[in-house]
Amino acid sequence: MNKRAAITTQTKQNLIDAFWFLYCDMRIEKITIKDITNKAGYNRGTFYEYFKDVYDVLEHIEDSLIPSLDELPPITIGSEMRGMPTNTFLELYENNSKYYAVLLGDGGDPAFASKLKNAIKPIIIQEFANKPTVNQQELDYVIEYTLSAMIGMMSYWYRQTDKLPSDQLHELIRKLTEQGVTRQLPAL
Repeated sequence: MNKRAAITTQTKQNLIDAFWFLYCDMRIEKITIKDITNKAGYNRGTFYEYFKDVYDVLEHIEDSLIPSLDELPPITIGSEMRGMPTNTFLELYENNSKYYAVLLGDGGDPAFASKLKNAIKPIIIQEFANKPTVNQQELDYVIEYTLSAMIGMMSYWYRQTDKLPSDQLHELIRKLTEQGVTRQLPAL
């Protein structure tokens, strides 16, 4: 990478970091371009070289967090490989936890969970596309339920001060996914 490209990349990252610092403590409606440029040490013109507004910065961050097809290895269902394993999902979440914890938290972007699910869901649906016995409409609901539960559990886990070890969380998600919720509840 030449020196100019490195400076350009660093400038953009500085603006993103300044935005993120502000976003962690403020609602996006309250963040101004002036706030970002003051924090990053640039002028408004520099901001507009990279982004059109504060929402564009947030969208850039969110898009960078959506896993691509090559980041999603197969899911294990029973002894067959089908789609994405929960440990890979957890690993993606852990690698970007500073962003996911905020974006999926109470003050984050409510649309981000949908973006995340909508990026992953077609990959899983494709695994079942040629199965004649699969009700595609029901499958869509099952996948929505599963992804919502996984995202919800990981978000909850990151907000806790006394967390389960990650391997226990992974095992609990696996058991809930494979055996269902009622089998995990204590008998009454």
